[in-house]
Amino acid sequence: MGKSSRRTRLAVCAVAAGAMLSGLAATAGAAAAPPSAARAADDPVPGNEGMPDDGFDNEPEAEQDDFAGAGAGAGTGTSVAPVPAPVPAPASAAPVPGRAADFKLAKGTDISGLVTKLDAALPKQGLTALMEQANRPAGWEGACGTAGIYGSDLAVNHRVCWKSDDATSSEWVPQAITGVSDAQEDEDWGTSNAEPIAVAGYDAENPGRSDYVAGRDNCVQASASDACNEKGIRVSFFNQATRMYRHVLLVWPYMNSKDHVSFDALHAREGKCTSSVTSSCAAQNGIHAGGMVWYGNYLYVADTANGMRVFDLRKIMDLNPDNNADVNDPTPDGLVSDVVDKKRVGRQSNVWYGYGYRYVMPQVATLKFTAAKNGGTTSGNQCYATGRPKASYISLDRTGTDHLVLGEYCNTNNGGTSPGRVATYPMTALTAAVEGTTGTAASADLAYGLPTGATFNGEALWHKIQGVTRYEGKWYFHRSNGYDNGRLLQATPGTVDGTSQLVGNAKTLESAFGPEDLYLAHGRGDGFAPQLWSLSEHAPSKCAACKRELYSYNVSEMISDFG
Repeated sequence: MGKSSRRTRLAVCAVAAGAMLSGLAATAGAAAAPPSAARAADDPVPGNEGMPDDGFDNEPEAEQDDFAGAGAGAGTGTSVAPVPAPVPAPASAAPVPGRAADFKLAKGTDISGLVTKLDAALPKQGLTALMEQANRPAGWEGACGTAGIYGSDLAVNHRVCWKSDDATSSEWVPQAITGVSDAQEDEDWGTSNAEPIAVAGYDAENPGRSDYVAGRDNCVQASASDACNEKGIRVSFFNQATRMYRHVLLVWPYMNSKDHVSFDALHAREGKCTSSVTSSCAAQNGIHAGGMVWYGNYLYVADTANGMRVFDLRKIMDLNPDNNADVNDPTPDGLVSDVVDKKRVGRQSNVWYGYGYRYVMPQVATLKFTAAKNGGTTSGNQCYATGRPKASYISLDRTGTDHLVLGEYCNTNNGGTSPGRVATYPMTALTAAVEGTTGTAASADLAYGLPTGATFNGEALWHKIQGVTRYEGKWYFHRSNGYDNGRLLQATPGTVDGTSQLVGNAKTLESAFGPEDLYLAHGRGDGFAPQLWSLSEHAPSKCAACKRELYSYNVSEMISDFG
């Protein structure tokens, strides 16, 4: 129930029954729930304490982490599981040939019926209105203060800094970036000068969750931190006109054990634990969201081990339409919603929750790789020349026919047979797959292995890639470097020994600390100079010199710097 001290304008226990989604809902009638007078008929029960297993593969805990497999506590202050017999790939090895067939994606199980049920249960809010109601102030340009995170080779054109709690959060780590220039050619969404930018962050805590099997509702106890639950992914929409932003929680819809539609954080099933949450009880770790593309009404979010999850910006659900958190708002299904309680999510005790977030956006489709996994280990971010790739980062190329660019983060220091592969997909094919029936496929029309032969800091230069974009035929990559300045790299398609390959520019440009995903704002719609945007992930608690910001480079200056 909602907190008794709060006023509730409407409390009607009408429920909307729906069919159980075959293959996605956990089996009803699992072990009996612990006695609790506070638990109503539609509360989670053992085996259903959150969403059922979504059927997707877990990705490594240290996904896209430069220190993964480097030994206990290397650079991070935490214990890192050792990787058996690391064998660094030589920098001079021949480039891995690209195999476009390995990148084929197919639409997963149709969940549109679940989204329709949520549509009927909850009010919606358009992105334009959401942007106008952005509630968190960001710093801009000089207001971000003096920052030593930027390299000497690239002049930063724009800077955006987060509100202090987001800038220092150990729970939420920013990774992916996209914006209105990806969304539509004219770059005009809502007010003409809003120029929305969207950033995805993941819940890095992977904390303990409620343990219903043992009879302990840990995360809802007064003593528990509101960081207790695994919250998955949130997207922060930034309005460049007002310099305000707002968080939206991404969620996955499912039918609960009482045949009611509900939602939970992405890939965050709690498992059937009898003590703490561990791998032995099949808990899910959330996803990394290392890349994101907003195209038309759809938001494509990289899911490293599986492919991409797709969201529809026309389906943003509003849990507080009156903008008064002290009042539980009525919902179209006859229930109410609560945005004060930060420890609950989905439908519980006939109240809707979103971990305290006003806005939630449900997944509407999944695009899953069809190729089988390579048999090698990936625990230290190793990659392989063949088999299913990783969806570590994505971006959009609008310089010709619209294409999505996808690539892999790899750490060759820990072995593997590839420093990474990249591929492109026509956006028409991806849209058709999203809107088609289960199994509708989208094929890549081009694939490359990353260049080889260059070194940096005594290791291969061409690995540890966190972001990519393609612009006017050239490829640009963001290469991370632990807690130090990364590098911006450039490559050009060419032919070596009769094989089509990417050929790396010998010149590299020093980038920021913790460089991540890339987003190119082309400027053709608004008349601004093209900008290459990125973001830094590290909070000051990770390294004293670190600072989280969004930043951009003038593309013309960047191209000139590469020579």
